[in-house]
Amino acid sequence: MNINVIAGLDPAIHLFTKQNRRLTTCCSCSNAAPSPIIKNSELQNFVEIVTLSISISVAATVVAAAIGLPVGTALAVFPFHGRRSIVVLINAFFGLPPVVVGLVLYLTLSRSGPLGSLALLFTPAAMVIAQTILAVPIITALVHRASERAWARYGDELITDGATRLQAVPQILMIIRADIVTAVLAGFGRTVSEVGAVILVGGNIRGLTRTMTTTIALQTSQGDLSLALALGAVLVGISISISATVFALAGRARTAGSDEV
Repeated sequence: MNINVIAGLDPAIHLFTKQNRRLTTCCSCSNAAPSPIIKNSELQNFVEIVTLSISISVAATVVAAAIGLPVGTALAVFPFHGRRSIVVLINAFFGLPPVVVGLVLYLTLSRSGPLGSLALLFTPAAMVIAQTILAVPIITALVHRASERAWARYGDELITDGATRLQAVPQILMIIRADIVTAVLAGFGRTVSEVGAVILVGGNIRGLTRTMTTTIALQTSQGDLSLALALGAVLVGISISISATVFALAGRARTAGSDEV
């Protein structure tokens, strides 16, 4: 009797086991499905961080170049009282501490600061301002040195040909165009690798002000080294590209100078 009951339940047992296997397979498939979504989200986050970092650094470099090119050339071409003091001050700001710039800018843009009504604190605009302040002395100092050499060599010829000092400024900029590219690239290298000032005025807000350098600092402190290493590789690649370009331009400038002689 017991044998017959077991034999009658045997098909039901097989059916239950089969359905259980299907349910287990479905559960494992549903658990594995989010993996590509997570990877796509991480990749999107990576691209957004890199894009934001480069965009802010390019904007800051453009503004710094617009200020540094004419100022650096003017300091070499126009004689005036106190010019040497300004040159010394600019060269002193060449190594301006980023944290100090960030702190002063934070106090200026905070609600209780003189520019608090602009509501720029913790925005990309504030980060552009901070990076611009850091890049202006570098571009200005490098352009001034190149312009000073060019003016010492070609200044008398330009004046003899009837050009005023103001009219000579564009000519000097054309002569030192290779040095200008070097100065701009140096300024960009300064801005893209900056972390101290931008984290103070930007706040490291995800999706808004989080850059490569601030993300590396954050992810390293949290123990998530995969994203930090990936962003570090991008920064190293940018640094190598800038150095190689500067080296190539310097070699070309030396070749052109020797040909003129």
